[in-house]
Amino acid sequence: MLKPRLAFLLSGPTLCATALTNCAPSPVADAATAAPTTTPTATDPAPPTNPYVTAMLGRMDPQADPCEDFFRYACGGWIDRTPLPPDKPRWGTFGELAQRNNEAVRDLLAQAAEAPNGDADRQRVGDFYTACMDEAAINGAGAAPLAAYLDKIDAVQNRNAYMRVVGEFHRQILDGGGALFSAGVYPDAKQPDRYIVNIGQGGLGFLDRDFYLKDDPRSKQLLTAYGVHVEKMLLLSGTPPERAQKGAVAILAFETRLAELSWPRADLRDPDKTYNKIDRKGLQKLNRKFAWKAYFDGAGAGDTAQDIDVAVPDFISGMTKLVARTKLDTLKAYLRWHVVKAQASNLSAAFENEAFRFSAMVSGAKELPARWERCVSKTTGAFPEIVGRYFVNATFPGDSKDIALTMIGQIEAAFAAGLPTLAWMDDTTRQRAITKMHAITNKIGHPDNWRDYSSVGTQPTAHFANVLASNEFEARRKIARIGQSVDKTEWFMPPSIVNAYYNPSANEIVFPAGILQPPFFHREMPAPMNYGAIGMVMGHELTHGFDDSGRKYDGTGRLTPWWEPEVSARFDEQASCVEKRYSTIEVQPGARINGKLTLGENIADLGGLKQAYAAYHAAATSTHAPSVAGWAQFTADQLFFLAYSQAWCSRATPEVERMMITLDSHAPPKYRVNVPMSNLSEFWDAFQCVEGTAMHPQNTCEVW
Repeated sequence: MLKPRLAFLLSGPTLCATALTNCAPSPVADAATAAPTTTPTATDPAPPTNPYVTAMLGRMDPQADPCEDFFRYACGGWIDRTPLPPDKPRWGTFGELAQRNNEAVRDLLAQAAEAPNGDADRQRVGDFYTACMDEAAINGAGAAPLAAYLDKIDAVQNRNAYMRVVGEFHRQILDGGGALFSAGVYPDAKQPDRYIVNIGQGGLGFLDRDFYLKDDPRSKQLLTAYGVHVEKMLLLSGTPPERAQKGAVAILAFETRLAELSWPRADLRDPDKTYNKIDRKGLQKLNRKFAWKAYFDGAGAGDTAQDIDVAVPDFISGMTKLVARTKLDTLKAYLRWHVVKAQASNLSAAFENEAFRFSAMVSGAKELPARWERCVSKTTGAFPEIVGRYFVNATFPGDSKDIALTMIGQIEAAFAAGLPTLAWMDDTTRQRAITKMHAITNKIGHPDNWRDYSSVGTQPTAHFANVLASNEFEARRKIARIGQSVDKTEWFMPPSIVNAYYNPSANEIVFPAGILQPPFFHREMPAPMNYGAIGMVMGHELTHGFDDSGRKYDGTGRLTPWWEPEVSARFDEQASCVEKRYSTIEVQPGARINGKLTLGENIADLGGLKQAYAAYHAAATSTHAPSVAGWAQFTADQLFFLAYSQAWCSRATPEVERMMITLDSHAPPKYRVNVPMSNLSEFWDAFQCVEGTAMHPQNTCEVW
C-alpha cells in the first residue's frame, strides 16, 4: 500500500544503501570505538590527534584542486582505494554505514534465532530470518509456493472475477502496486488528520515509463531484453513454452500502453496536480463498466473505501478502457507475470538468478548480494520496529538524542535568521514560514511506542508463508485505517536505516538511529564535522518543508495556498535558476540530470548546507561543540565542508548512473557536493577560491 508523500535524503532502488560484506570497512568504524566516552565542552583542550580527523585525511586526495573539483579533493583517496563491489553497482559512505548496521542486525537476528529466551518478538524475527536463510528448503520448493495464486488466475472466467483477484493480490502478494495501478491508504492532503484511499498510476514491470518509450539504441536493447526476461520467468512458473512466448509479447505491448498513459516522474512531484479527491461514484464515472466494487471487495476494503484521491485521473480512465479492450488471456498472463516478479526473491535460486540476470543488464552489478544481506533486509522489512528496537538498544547512546535535538533547534534558528535576507520574500509570507517551521515535529532515533506484531505468526521452516503473513498484517493494518484519524506517532522508516525524511502531511522530520552514527554524527566528533555531516542532513530535511513541493503544505500538514501570490511567483523564479543549473550537467555522454525531477532535492541541498553552516557558527560556544584548536591542517570551516562532502563519497557503474538519471529525484553524489558549495560564498572564503574557478562561478542560485 502507498505511504504518504515523503521527501527522503536518499532514495531509489535498494542498491543505494544496501550492506556489503566484501568491501573494506570505513576507517571511521574503528574511530568510533576509539573515541572517548565523555562529552567535551567548548573549554576542553583539543587532543593532538583525533580519530575522526585522521579518517577524514585518509579519504582525501590532497593533490586535487579544491577550487576545481571539491568532490575529488574530499573523496579522491577513498575512490582510488575502494573497488566497486561486484554486488553493489553503487557504493559509498551511505553503503559503508549501512553495512555496519546490517552486520549488527544480522548478529542480533542470529542471536534471536538461537536463543529467543521466551520473548515472542525475538522468536518472531528469529524464525523469519532462519527460514529466509534456509536455501535448501526454498530451492526444494521451486515454484510450488505460487501454485495456489497461479491456479486462481487460471480459474478467472470474466473481468469482474479478474478484478476481484487483482484486489486480493494487491493485499496479499503485490503490496498494492504491482498490477494495473497503485493503491494505498494515507492522510488526505487537504484533511491531513484523516486517512483516505489513494489510487495512482502503476502496473509497469520495468522500472519507469521512460524505459518503454525512449527510442535510442540502448533503450531499445533493454526493452527487448525485458521481453525475453518476462518469457523466461513465465517458463519458470510453469507456463508452457508457446504460451510463455506469446504471453511475453502481449504483456510487453500491454505495459507499453500503460507507459503511454503514465505521467513523467517529474510531473508527479506537484501535489496540486496529483490531488483529485472524488467519491466511489466519481471513480466509477471514469468508466462505468469497470469492476471497482469487485476490486475493493477483493482487497478487503469493501464499502469502507468511499473517498478516493485519484492521483492521475487520465491514467486511471485510460487504464480502465485498456483493460476493457484487452483479451482476458493477456490480462491473466500479465497478472501471472506480476505475481512471479513480485515474489521472485522469495522463491528458488532459479527465479532469483533470472531476476538478477536481467537487473544486472540495467545496473551493471556482477553478483547478487550475500544471502544474509538479503535476509536481513527482508526481516527488517517485515518487522521494522522489532528489529529496530533491538538495534537501538544495542547501538544508540542515550544522550545522542538530546544532542541531535539541540542541533536541530540551532538549524531551525539559522533558517529563521536567514529569512530577512531573502529579498524575494515579503514580511507576511516570511512570518507564515516561521510559523510553519515552529510547527515542525522532530522525531529522533526511534518511535516512542513500538508497533505490536503479536498477531503475526512465523515458522522457522516456511519462508514464503512468513512473507505472506507479514504482507497480510501490513495490508490489514492499513485498510483498517480508512476514514480513521491519522496516527501522528507512526514512522515510515525502520530505525536501523541510513536515511532521513520530511513528511509534508504531518509537517515532521524523522532521523532514524541508523544515520545518527559516524561519519554523519557522534557525540565525540568535532563540532564542525557534526554540523557539516548530520547538520546538513537536518537542514536538508527542514528545507524540504519549503521546497517547490513541500512549500504547498501549511504548518498543519494541509495542502493549501498560504503564500502571497506575488511571492509565490518570485519563489518560482528562484527555483527556476536551480532547475536550469542542474539541467546543464552531463553525468554520462548524452545523459543529463533532470533538473525538474531533482528540483526539490537540489533546493534542499542548497538550503541545508547554508543553514548547517550558519547554525555551526551561531552555536560555536555550545557545550556540544568541541574545540578544533590543535588540528592545524584544517580550519574549523574547512572541517565543516570536508565532513559534508565526505558524506557523499561514492562510486557507481555507468549503467547505474544512466538508470538513476531517470529514476532518482536526487542528483548524483558528486553534484550534491560541488553544486551547493559552489553557490556558497563562505565556501569560497574557506578555500580561497577566486571567481572564475569551477567552484566559484560568476552566477549562482539561492532559494533559501
